[in-house]
Amino acid sequence: MKKLFGSLLAVSVLLSLAACGGKEEKAADDFSIKDRYTLDETTPAWKQDKKEETTKIRWYINSDWTSLPFGEDVTTAQIKKDLNIDIEFISGDDSKLNAMISGGDMPDIVTLTDMTGQAAKKADSWALPLNDLAKKYDPYLMSVVNEDTFKWYALDNGKTYGYPNYSNTEADYEAGNVPVNDNFVIREDVYNALGKPDVSTPENFVKVMKEISEKYPDYTPMGFTTIGEAAGPFSDKLQDFLGVPLEDEDGKFYDRSMDEEYLEWLKTINQVYRDGNISDDSFTDDGATFDEKVKQGKYATMLVAGTSGQGGNFTEFMKNSGTQYIAIDGPSSTSGRKPTLNQTGISGWLSNYITKDAKDPAKVTQLFTYLIDEPGQILTKYGVEGVTYAYNDEGKIDYLDEVKEMEKTDNEAYNKKYGISRFLYFNNDRVNSLKVKQVSALTQMQEWGVGKLTPHFVIENTNPDAGTAEARSNEAIETKLNTTIVSLIRSKDEKAFDTTLNNFKDFLENNKWEAIKDIKSEKMAENKEKLN
Repeated sequence: MKKLFGSLLAVSVLLSLAACGGKEEKAADDFSIKDRYTLDETTPAWKQDKKEETTKIRWYINSDWTSLPFGEDVTTAQIKKDLNIDIEFISGDDSKLNAMISGGDMPDIVTLTDMTGQAAKKADSWALPLNDLAKKYDPYLMSVVNEDTFKWYALDNGKTYGYPNYSNTEADYEAGNVPVNDNFVIREDVYNALGKPDVSTPENFVKVMKEISEKYPDYTPMGFTTIGEAAGPFSDKLQDFLGVPLEDEDGKFYDRSMDEEYLEWLKTINQVYRDGNISDDSFTDDGATFDEKVKQGKYATMLVAGTSGQGGNFTEFMKNSGTQYIAIDGPSSTSGRKPTLNQTGISGWLSNYITKDAKDPAKVTQLFTYLIDEPGQILTKYGVEGVTYAYNDEGKIDYLDEVKEMEKTDNEAYNKKYGISRFLYFNNDRVNSLKVKQVSALTQMQEWGVGKLTPHFVIENTNPDAGTAEARSNEAIETKLNTTIVSLIRSKDEKAFDTTLNNFKDFLENNKWEAIKDIKSEKMAENKEKLN
């Protein structure tokens, strides 16, 4: 029913978007900045705007999040002051977005969580192109956007409507701006007591998990971040540790889930499970339960997807235990392939659009420029100079002592007062290098990952288009794959493992997998063209 509803919703969104397609871009055509400021390519428009009245901006986020209060913390109060704006956040889901589009009552800004959805693909029917907005209201915008990201987001008409946060480019990877976010970790006290064992081969992995079980019966030898709907870290994350290729020798789609080394490691992890060294609870624990076990150090080792999200848990464990979790070489290629760990790609995470109903498109364009520009990046990431941070003798950003102390002792009050890194709709990793490097529970894990990241841009957004028969088959295959991976790991013996795997291969054959692979290959070719 959920999938049927999703398909019907996609169709209704398409119909609504089609109905909006003929809507005149009145905001762009009729709105005037006469008497407010003159266009200047070298100065951001927000610094020149003489408008005295505070501009009210309605900002819709297509996710059921708790809206952040605007203007109450140090960070957003500065945004409010600099631009003379007030923001009302609205949140919702696809149904609410569809209703707004079809009803013609759009907010000023829309933030989407998927640049491949129908709303994003048909953005020209309800949003204004940033290219045109820059020419009309703030040419300085084009000097601060990332050229590769801007090109990546262009629609078929050559114009760009959305701009994301955390869009990492090839240059960002090469510059080392992007930290690893997946690790295989082990309690350092356990690691040292066992003589710093090598767990990079299947044989050693099974052996060391047995040793942990014998010497530390109170610990679960191997844990992992919660499974959810995507097989947790055991699908693409594990493939990345093994350096499974992104494309075949001809540059076409490579079925990473059927890679021989990957399947060999799934068999290895299944052996660890059958030895009793992976708990059944780990497959059903919710986030809060997992978090508590990490804080208490219940897992001797863990395969972690999203290391940064565990920073607080790792910190609390380190603070209370006298030891810490450290990253080591976990499951590795058996043929010498190097890890190809992934991070947020060029598509980013959230994408932001200015709608045709924007009441003051000039001011909203100014807001985009302000948040994309480096000073805005520093503000939303680190706060206000003299209030939350100061520059040291080397010109690096260093938080003030009282800010550091509040973050450690009262994180809720810290967030409420300063709002550091919470207004993240346009944030990226490029300003990470501006901050003083401070040793934390994540430092060693991130240092371990230096040189192990590889952009996965070529396989981004390669699923069949929503609403097609291939898209429905692909969704069914992805769901089946996730349940299959878990079933493989929990197989009672090798025969059951092989039976489950063969059943999945039959499922692929019966669900248009070859046609889907062709579509993915075509989209990979399109990505390569965008990326030159």
